[in-house]
Amino acid sequence: MCFWQFIYLRFSNPNILVLSQEPLHKPVISSHKLIPMTDFVLEYYSHEGYADLQTLKLMNNYANFLKKPLTLAMFVPVDNKGNILKEPKNYSSWKSLEHNKKESKAESPVFEEYKLYRKAEQKCLFEGFTIAYNGYSVVRITAIYNPSIELSFNKNDKIFQTFKDVESLTTFDAIFLNSNALKKLGLRP
Repeated sequence: MCFWQFIYLRFSNPNILVLSQEPLHKPVISSHKLIPMTDFVLEYYSHEGYADLQTLKLMNNYANFLKKPLTLAMFVPVDNKGNILKEPKNYSSWKSLEHNKKESKAESPVFEEYKLYRKAEQKCLFEGFTIAYNGYSVVRITAIYNPSIELSFNKNDKIFQTFKDVESLTTFDAIFLNSNALKKLGLRP
């Protein structure tokens, strides 16, 4: 079964069980594995069979995305200055409440920290990364679903130490895009 058929089955019919050898702590179903551009094009063509303007736009979006320089904000919530934000106490409980799922016009200073964190979280593009070490000049992040995926970020130079752009991450077996990234790329409405 090709990758796109797998995604189609997974999203179109929740009653279909697809068995795979993925890690136990894999990201939520709204994720998509980051793949090299050539694989993206070949998989898409094997599924679609032709290219229309929408297909070409999608491929252009993905190619531009792969060339983007890596930033810490793509992985973990940061403030406007690029400093890592600490998750507010009971944030997941607050976020799960129906009235907190949408941004409200009424400004309440009581939950401002929660709203800032949610806004920063929505700017992240990769699923399942956490802070392993936050030192004076270096931040080390790891993927929860595969702790061997470890990235170090130089706080002074504001760059990752080993990887320069999104495409360089395709060397890993599995790095997942979140639903925000899929929407920006045009892979999800």
